[in-house]
Amino acid sequence: MSLHARRLGRRGESLACQALLERGAQILARNVRSSHGELDVIACQGSTLVLVEVKARTSRARGAPEEAITRTKQGHLIAAAQHDMEVNAPTEADWRIDVVAIELGPHDETARLEIIANAVRGDSLPASFSGNAHL
Repeated sequence: MSLHARRLGRRGESLACQALLERGAQILARNVRSSHGELDVIACQGSTLVLVEVKARTSRARGAPEEAITRTKQGHLIAAAQHDMEVNAPTEADWRIDVVAIELGPHDETARLEIIANAVRGDSLPASFSGNAHL
């Protein structure tokens, strides 16, 4: 991964955490790695555990940030979430996987930040990420 990509990822995760905190979530962990993949942010919203994938882009040359959540990526996120729940949440808990899509402008300003609640499910990815399913 290039230095630019790592910086963009860290910037995106910081912006995502800030937005989640502003919406009343509590950040529990960042960059949780397992053999099943990485969870960018783990938060708690009320009694729900929220596992967050952050996608940040500086242009739409390769599409909108949320378009990077391919079926393969969905599978990795679900496997990582299930593994984390088995290890860290021994009791039955409500949980979901959200996506935070971020577009940064030419001066590193936030041009768009969208929290897409329950964006990744075991059955399928929602047909459109532009819906109103926000925290």
